[in-house]
Amino acid sequence: MSGTPDTALEQALALSHRLLEAADQSNFEQVTILDAERLSLLQSLRLQRDSMSEGARLMLRQVAELNERAIRLVDHRQRIKQRELDLAAVGRRAVSVYSTTR
Repeated sequence: MSGTPDTALEQALALSHRLLEAADQSNFEQVTILDAERLSLLQSLRLQRDSMSEGARLMLRQVAELNERAIRLVDHRQRIKQRELDLAAVGRRAVSVYSTTR
């Protein structure tokens, strides 16, 4: 993947920013693709975790923070979508009730 932990973390951080942007745009297919790519990078660093520099640890914390923001954003978008579906279902039921009373 990459030569140094810092390079891999820089790439993971960039992917995290792109992932957050995709989540903000409700592009969940892109979120899934970016998350898988980022996960591959982060898994390649597992064995090097104990020997990471302070700068690398900071980048790792930033990746984690962006990940939490993306999770909250996706969850929020899903709740909005569920509310819209619930309202549509209520509307369909109302239409079917009122259409039989004519």
